[in-house]
Amino acid sequence: MESTFTSYAEPFKPQIIAIGASAGGLETLQSFFRNLPKSDINAYVIIQHLSPNFESMMAELLEKFTHLTIKKIEDKECIKPKHIYLIPPQNNAEIINGCFKLLAKPKGNTMNFPIDILFNSLAKYKKEKAIGIILSGTGSDGTRGLKSIKEVE
Repeated sequence: MESTFTSYAEPFKPQIIAIGASAGGLETLQSFFRNLPKSDINAYVIIQHLSPNFESMMAELLEKFTHLTIKKIEDKECIKPKHIYLIPPQNNAEIINGCFKLLAKPKGNTMNFPIDILFNSLAKYKKEKAIGIILSGTGSDGTRGLKSIKEVE
């Protein structure tokens, strides 16, 4: 006798997944995106430690490893499913009500924690549904942000 399965779960909704990486995280990012299923509809935000003096080649280096659209973050742009968003080298970014807000990086020798900044804003926006991944980092950047994600109610 054949049984039927009935599910009462909500339909899958795309998530925003923030990924923190140091400049040396390219190979790991390529492997990560190469192994995503074609059915993946999530939005990914990559926060990488970049020099503000050089333009990143990340989009070109990732595009052959993913079916998702790759885009540099623009101020006030709302996040869409099936996209990979890259932080511009001259900015930090926050997520507010599902849209990006670009922030100027601190000048001089002031410490900059771009992963923490984005993770903290994602925790405030998505609450218990926030997802943050640290692939690699510089110093402790990302640890406070992950703590925010873990402790959110």
